[in-house]
Amino acid sequence: MMRINKYISRSGIASRRNAEKLIIDGLVKVNGNIVTDLSFQINEGDVVEYNNKIIEPIEEMYYFALNKPVDYASTNSKKFDDHIIFDLIDIKTKLFSIGRLDKDSRGLIIITNDGDIYNKVIHPRSIVFKKYIVKVDKFFVKNHKQILENGIDIGGYITSPAKIKILDDKTIQIEISEGKNRQIRRMLAILGYKVLDLNRISIGEVKLSNLEIGKYRSLTTKEINYLRNL
Repeated sequence: MMRINKYISRSGIASRRNAEKLIIDGLVKVNGNIVTDLSFQINEGDVVEYNNKIIEPIEEMYYFALNKPVDYASTNSKKFDDHIIFDLIDIKTKLFSIGRLDKDSRGLIIITNDGDIYNKVIHPRSIVFKKYIVKVDKFFVKNHKQILENGIDIGGYITSPAKIKILDDKTIQIEISEGKNRQIRRMLAILGYKVLDLNRISIGEVKLSNLEIGKYRSLTTKEINYLRNL
């Protein structure tokens, strides 16, 4: 037996969290009947449909680290963007990203079709620090380091403490465990800085290392096990 949202995520249709919305919206059928119960268990031999098409769990799971270029959107849809990160992945299986970056930013994104790992990383109980190298438009004031490390109000929300290292006059390394929309840009804007370049170099123990911009690699067994054990 397998819980219905897990079955859907294993089918590469959506992450487990997004699968729950598909179920609640009445888009999933089991043996011809619409199922909206999130606790429903799929048994061997059951026929599961999404949008009236039969779906089955994918046997092969993919785990990639991608070095996202600037001007690529972290989305599966091309409705509003000409370039999306999945154009860079030569796999036909439905994939989704863990840890989005806005179009103006670059760096590490984890790509997978494993909904279980997706939920491990984004779940609030998983404290996963993401590390960025950020270049700003003017000299970084040293006492701003403590302000960022203590948490800063970015407009109705006070950020959790960050880890800051000053690399040179206009470059800092910043680690945060959150992922609010354009969070780092907003944090620095409050202090009067404009971000010129934002490059994510790690997500927890998964490192960008020397991966070329626009290229991707398979995660190592060690990296996959780290994500599974979050």
